[in-house]
Amino acid sequence: MEEKFISKEFIPTEFFHTFNRGVEKRKIFLDEQDYYRGVHDIYEFNDTNTSVNVKRRFINGNLIDGGRTSINRKPRNLLIDCISWCLMPNHYHFFSRPRVKNGLSKFHQKFGTGFTGYFNLKYNRSGVLFQGGYKKVRVETDAQLGYLVCYIHSNILDTWKPNWKEKGLNNFELQNALNFLEDKKNRWSSHQDYLGIKNFPSLISTEFLFKFFGGPQGYRNYFTDWLKQYEKNIKYIKKLVLED
Repeated sequence: MEEKFISKEFIPTEFFHTFNRGVEKRKIFLDEQDYYRGVHDIYEFNDTNTSVNVKRRFINGNLIDGGRTSINRKPRNLLIDCISWCLMPNHYHFFSRPRVKNGLSKFHQKFGTGFTGYFNLKYNRSGVLFQGGYKKVRVETDAQLGYLVCYIHSNILDTWKPNWKEKGLNNFELQNALNFLEDKKNRWSSHQDYLGIKNFPSLISTEFLFKFFGGPQGYRNYFTDWLKQYEKNIKYIKKLVLED
C-alpha cells in the first residue's frame, strides 16, 4: 500500500495513541451493558466541567438524557478531540489530540475512575480495574495518522478470528472481515461512523475523517486496501502499537 502524505496541517498539533487494559489482563467489558457504559463514559468524561450524575442512554446513535434532566448543566468544553476509538473485552484504544493543557491525562483519569466505580459497584468488587496508568505514544508522520485509525478499528477482528494478524486474510476472509465490522453487534468502535453508518457520532471529531480520507467512501477504500496488506502496513506504525 502506497503511503499517503498530505500537508503538515495535522502534525503541528500533537496526536496520540493511548491504551490501557484490565489489571492482570482481566476482562473489563463483560456484557453489552458494560460496553454501553464505556461509550457513555467516553462522552461524559470528555469535558473540563465536573461530571454530573445523570442517567444517559444511547438511542440510534444519539445521546439522550434519561432519568432526571441535565438542568443547569454547563456547555461541554472538550478535553480532547477523539479521532477514533475501540473498546475490546479487556482493553481500550483511543487516538486523540488534547484540546486543553493536560487534557489527555485528565480525560483518562476521569474515564478510568468513572468506569471503575461503575464496574466495582455492578460486580460487587473493590480495588483497581486497570493495569496502572494509561500508555501513550505520539504520532510523528501523516502516514501514521491514517494507518493508526485503521489499526484501531481492525482490533475488533480479534473477537472474530484471533489469529488473523499472523495468518493474514484471503479475499474471501477479507470480505467476511469487512462484513463483520459493519454488523451492529460489533459496533464498539468508531469504524461504522467513519463508514457513514450512524453509530455513536457524538464521540468523535469528524474533521479528520473528511480532511484526511475525503469522507466515508474514501475511508472505506483506504481501510480495505490497508487491511489487504496488513502485514506490510503494520510495520509503519510498529512504534505506535502499545499492547505488549
